[in-house]
Amino acid sequence: MPRGEMHLVAYLKTGPTANHMGAWRHPESTLDDVMRPERYEHIARVLEDGFFDACFFADGLGLHDLYQGGYETRLRLGGQISMLDPMMVLPLMARATKHLGVGTSLSTTFHQPYMLARMLASLDNLTGGRVAWNIVTSTRREEARNFGMDDLPDREVRYDMADEFVDACCRLWDGWEADAVVMDREAGVMVDGTKVHYADYKGTYHKTRGPLTIPRSPQDRPILMQAGSSGRGREFAARWAEVIFTPARNKAEMQDFYQDMHARFEAAGRNPRDCTILPSMTVVVGETDAIAKEKADYVNSLIDPELELAMQSSNMGIDLSKKIESLEEAQKVRGPQGMHVAFARIEELMKAEGLTFDEAVKKDKRDKMIFGSPKTVADQLTDLFESRACDGFIIEQMVVPSSLEEFCRSVVPELQRRGVFRREYRGTTLRDNLRMTPRD
Repeated sequence: MPRGEMHLVAYLKTGPTANHMGAWRHPESTLDDVMRPERYEHIARVLEDGFFDACFFADGLGLHDLYQGGYETRLRLGGQISMLDPMMVLPLMARATKHLGVGTSLSTTFHQPYMLARMLASLDNLTGGRVAWNIVTSTRREEARNFGMDDLPDREVRYDMADEFVDACCRLWDGWEADAVVMDREAGVMVDGTKVHYADYKGTYHKTRGPLTIPRSPQDRPILMQAGSSGRGREFAARWAEVIFTPARNKAEMQDFYQDMHARFEAAGRNPRDCTILPSMTVVVGETDAIAKEKADYVNSLIDPELELAMQSSNMGIDLSKKIESLEEAQKVRGPQGMHVAFARIEELMKAEGLTFDEAVKKDKRDKMIFGSPKTVADQLTDLFESRACDGFIIEQMVVPSSLEEFCRSVVPELQRRGVFRREYRGTTLRDNLRMTPRD
């Protein structure tokens, strides 16, 4: 029985630093091209040569200013930051490629459905149906204040808002039938107006009449990505997600998540094959396992411990420069901000190992790093894929551009030799490519 083929998506930032806080300091990291189109066009070509399904940009709508009450630490030490609006970069990457999907994170808390649906539908048409939307509800108070809000809505409310937001966007995208655009000069008919429909969406939080001014795209509507891991986040994913971006833990936990989501899809009346589950991976490749370990140790040594603490502060919604005595105090201080997965990891460590809150914060390691020779890395990825822990991987930007170049040049051929990764793009849209290599 065929094993199927895994999917690969790249996690990017429009800045020197993605999730790995030390990679920007590596001697091979290019820094002088962050604001230039050539950087992003080159990355896109590298990924398409490696037959990646897509890339997407994590994005933030404010400078992280929780740690020590300001943004100085994260800026000075090189923390994650969006130096360009990804929506301006995606067309450049799409123009440089023919098959690669392109996407970004856009918040349902700070945008309006009509404008977001209009932007994405435009880009989806211009790219021939290669756009993905990473749906986020936003987790940081400083972002809310940039949009005239004193604080974030409660987490449950944010997800209720997101459900309505996505529903409204889908109705807007579905407002144009596939054959509405006629362009018949002789008959004098440009668009068949009977095939364009109002959305007339009215919810508790969002209302939009429609129709969009933008016709239906070749893939009908953008691919919907989502990364929530809480119970409410999984419920949201079961309803909407076509790609799930999830943290990578150990194999057993990844398998549990995979099985749980498949059960939720079926309960929601969806075919589990209609959603691709991708854990994020940081990968370091070397000519040998020993060389790869040395490279991994070196790049990890470039992380400033204070920057790591500042990053954890942003993720958890707590200023970790201040002493927190208990989990209960942390919950109270945190309020409505912070990511569920970051806080849950600390809670799990405290319970499993009898640690204090501060001890658990110091011990917590966020991301799973895989390192080794191309064969060793391919062995590990293949094992997770074939063990039904995932449908593929989100490969995180590290040293730009060499990390992705090395992966595509050395690991991808190893995966192809094993028969678990494509040798060509079979579809014309991102949705086609995500669906045309089903698992049996």
